Order: sequence, then structure tokens, then C-alpha cells
Amino acid sequence: MIIGSEIIFLKTAVSTNTTASEYIKSGNAREGLVIRAAYQSAGKGQQGNRWESEEGKNLLLSIILFPTMVNPEDQFMISRFISLGISDFLNTIISGCRIKWPNDIYAGNDKIAGILIENSITGSTLTSSVAGIGLNVNQEAFPDRIPNPVSLKVITGRDHDINGCLEGLLKCLDKRYKMVITGERDQIRKDYIESLYRLNEWHEFISGEGIFSGRILSVGDPGLLIVEDREGRIREFAFKEIEFKI
Repeated sequence: MIIGSEIIFLKTAVSTNTTASEYIKSGNAREGLVIRAAYQSAGKGQQGNRWESEEGKNLLLSIILFPTMVNPEDQFMISRFISLGISDFLNTIISGCRIKWPNDIYAGNDKIAGILIENSITGSTLTSSVAGIGLNVNQEAFPDRIPNPVSLKVITGRDHDINGCLEGLLKCLDKRYKMVITGERDQIRKDYIESLYRLNEWHEFISGEGIFSGRILSVGDPGLLIVEDREGRIREFAFKEIEFKI
């Protein structure tokens, strides 16, 4: 086992991603080291947002990787396999989990997990990656400013063992990472696309040109979202260039 071969548990952390980055800088991090916290005082989310979580209720963790076998231009592969690993785990408990591009995990139309990938590149080498994961497990009440959160407990109506969830999640992530290492990347790409939220469904999106109706066709290797609009135009969007209307 690579991911989860060592786990460090912290009662409180500013951010598990920050702590993981400090371990990398110190030279004391082995690949697969997991930094887990019961609470984050300033958890990191996408686009500079905070990831908010009730203490002890959810899984908050960061994974340290040294994916030098992945070319920097294909670094979205890290996001793909992490997203799939989380979906694989959740689908053992609930049904219908999907990946909302680029890497939010949805149960129905609600967000159950978020991911923040922070890669370090030196020259032509992807030297390290910190994959931060926030997975809502037993939290039932969320701040009003969070638009559409959900948790395993809200969906299933019962509490879930946090340590058991961690073990199951790490096994699924480890399996997907080994697919990356052994060269099964086409399968990772295929599985990621097939798991996309709203794949091949007509929905409204928001871009710099305003609101338009389109359907997701695929995601390119650099991580660009490929969308067809009602006029038949095939359009590509980078992160932050398009927004889903939920």
C-alpha cells in the first residue's frame, strides 16, 4: 500500500495541505503519507475559498505524492485519479455519486466532497503533489453560505465510523494511484469521463459570454471541459471560465 502507508493525525491544523507542504519542505515526507485533522481553522478550498467542517464529524486529509512518472502537461491525471478514488469509495455506501468537473464529488445535485490539488513542478518534472480532500461524513447542519452541501449521514440517516471510512477511502485511492503508476492511464481517463456529473445532458452554463445551454462531451488531457452548445459549436473551457447552473 502506498497511499495510507503512514498516517499522522492532528486534533487541529490550520490546513492539512499546509502541514503536508511543510513536511515536503522538511524532507521528512514519504510518498503516500496522509495528514489527517479532526478540525481545520483555515481549511483550503478551490478558488481561494475556505473548506468549512464541523470538528470530528468529517474526513479532512491531505496526501503527499511524488508522481515523477506523470509529465507536467498531464498533471490533471492527479485530479482524475483522486476524484475517481473518492467516487469509488462513496459508491460502496450510496449510489449515483458523480464527479462535477473539475473535481467536486456530487451525490445527486449536492456536494459531498471537495478536492484541492497543489502540484510542484521543477523543470520538466512533477516533483510533488499534495491532494487535499474534504469528505462530509456525519455533519448534518451546514452554514447557509454553503450552497448545496450534503453528507453520508444526511443521505443514509445514520452515523458512519470515521476510521472505517478513512480505511475504505485510502484503499480506493491507492488502487487508482497504482493504475497511474502501472500505465493504465487510458482507463483512468475513460472512467473519469464516464463518471462526470451531467455528462451528455443539456443544462445551462455561465461563461464570459453569459448564460448558454450546452452539454458536456468530454474533458481533454490538460483538463479542459469540452461542451457542445445548442448551435452545434464545440467549445473548450479552462477552470474558472465556465460555471454550472445548479
